[in-house]
Amino acid sequence: MGRLFWKFFFIFWLAQVVTAVGVGVAVWLEHPSRHPGSGVLDAGPLSPPPEFAGADRPPLPPFPPHAGEPPPQRSPLLPILAGSMVSLLFAALLAWYFAKPIRNLRAAFEAVAGGKLETRIGASMGRRNDELADLGKDFDHMAGRLQNLLDAQRRLLHDVSHELRSPLARLQAAADLMRQQPERGAEFIERIERDTARMDRLIGELLTLARLDAHTTGKLDEEVDLREVVADIADDARVEADSKHCMIEVDLNGPVIARGSHELLYRAIENVVRNAVRHSPEGGIVAISAQVVDKRLRVTVADRGPGVFDGDLVAIFDPFFRSGSGRSAGYGLGLAITRRVAKAHGGGVSAVNRPGGGLLVTLELPFG
Repeated sequence: MGRLFWKFFFIFWLAQVVTAVGVGVAVWLEHPSRHPGSGVLDAGPLSPPPEFAGADRPPLPPFPPHAGEPPPQRSPLLPILAGSMVSLLFAALLAWYFAKPIRNLRAAFEAVAGGKLETRIGASMGRRNDELADLGKDFDHMAGRLQNLLDAQRRLLHDVSHELRSPLARLQAAADLMRQQPERGAEFIERIERDTARMDRLIGELLTLARLDAHTTGKLDEEVDLREVVADIADDARVEADSKHCMIEVDLNGPVIARGSHELLYRAIENVVRNAVRHSPEGGIVAISAQVVDKRLRVTVADRGPGVFDGDLVAIFDPFFRSGSGRSAGYGLGLAITRRVAKAHGGGVSAVNRPGGGLLVTLELPFG
């Protein structure tokens, strides 16, 4: 048994013993035999009534023996002892009832600290419906969250290693070929520059993701006009869209002012727009809108690409996730950064498949 068990046990037991002793002593002190004239018969002689004062008065009935004596006093030790034994039993049961789930929690914490993140204690709580049961549920939620985070970190490390290995292999191959074929140096230098730029972009996105996860993004109190942000992003995206003969349509209604980081909001919306342009078919249309709906800023980006599987609509915002529906270009970090930025600003992002084909991504932020 743990120390908490014995603390509960002695406190409850002592409280009940003191109560039993107090009640027993009070009953003993209030017994009628302790107070003369309280109804006990007097042992003195009785005077006969006047009408029987003569010589011919009838004899008085004899009194039973010891009629005038007080009843024997009973010791209070027996009820006190019985109450103490009962309180001892109930104190032990009550202490065990409180201490058992705490011992289970302690064992679960030790298991999680030892790396067993699959540990759960909800079943060991039984049918309890109190604060300790709520604490067990919170522990299970915490353990599940830690397990998901650790799995995500492992997948992230694996994916980063995989993404960096390919350009590094190409850089090494280009360097070897340049050494063997110096006359093709210009061609190999171009390959090296292209792969170096890809690695630089990947590392930059990883650093941005790490800053957002660590909440080291700086102050988020700038006034950002999303109309200007969307207009600038649309102008830049048209350069890439022209090569696919795609159109960028922008719909801005009224003032759309957000409070946060201009750089992060720009990057969050740009990632969604570039993702839409990248997956739009030849001659497709990418529609961008920004407006205030129900006191929330809402930025939507719609395309007519292949869309994603319904089961992947949430997972596409995870780092390095690539849907099997054909949206496999890039590193899978753009939408992950968008979700982190939206969350850092007190908002959120979601995606749905459009009825006529394509994907609709909605970014919501607090107004003002």
